[in-house]
Amino acid sequence: MTGARITGWGTALPEKVLHNTDLESMLDTTDEWITERTGIRERRIGGLTSSLAIEAGQKALDVAGIDSASIDLLLLATSSADQIMPATGPTVQSELGLSCGAFDLNAACSGFVYGLVNGFGMAAIGYERVLVIGSDVLTSWVDFDDRGTAILFGDGAGAVVLEPAETTTLLGSNLGSDGSTKHLLYIDHGGHLKMEGREVFRRAVRAMVDSCNASLDQAGLTADDISLLVPHQANIRILDSACSKLGIGLDRTAVVLDRTGNTSAGSVPLALVDAINNGRVAPGDNIMFTGFGAGMTWGSAVVRWDP
Repeated sequence: MTGARITGWGTALPEKVLHNTDLESMLDTTDEWITERTGIRERRIGGLTSSLAIEAGQKALDVAGIDSASIDLLLLATSSADQIMPATGPTVQSELGLSCGAFDLNAACSGFVYGLVNGFGMAAIGYERVLVIGSDVLTSWVDFDDRGTAILFGDGAGAVVLEPAETTTLLGSNLGSDGSTKHLLYIDHGGHLKMEGREVFRRAVRAMVDSCNASLDQAGLTADDISLLVPHQANIRILDSACSKLGIGLDRTAVVLDRTGNTSAGSVPLALVDAINNGRVAPGDNIMFTGFGAGMTWGSAVVRWDP
């Protein structure tokens, strides 16, 4: 049995930027309307799940300062695999030059949190160095005639490297799902993304708050002990409501959705790396990760930062 800690991180975004003003010519909407209701001003679109994952993964390896040959497992969180079969993880594994097992995990927008918890679990049974990536290109399934969804989504990826530690830095975690609500957010084979926005909003806030509180209880901590909340980047109103109920202000919350939109499994690591790059994370900090998504799924994890 072994502990683990995050030692490397990286992100990837497509080059093409789609501004709210661009959507004005495509939909019955305005920049002001989108910004006020979602907090999103622009998003990146394009690329493949694999190409974004490869770029983010390589950056994480570089930050960790480790050779690709030392990775024992690759875990790719995505709901937009390049193909129905095979999984995209092995493609990423091959392109990064890894000699290890690789698989996809689909928990929609909760995917990176699910992947992180699973990564710590695999490290605990002997997979010493684990590369966890969240990557999605959901704009491939967005109907750009549907104002309710076209304004929300973007593409992107983020990754972290887990390496051995004397004790685990995962202090508490909680994963959950409710398959009876799958009709609220889904994509059928050959179809477009469909969402019942109001009901997703209501359930998302409750799921985030309950899951975070469960992780805090397991860790023996309170919201006051959290230095930074890193949530799934879906909608600023969801974040406002959840932060208020948790007692964690936006000043202690990582937010990038104004620049990225909802990047699904990519959103949590994108927010984490942005916070790191802006000096908002320090050794010893307690970081709360949380996500929610189609399924519906939800999850949270409290990690002590020890890079």
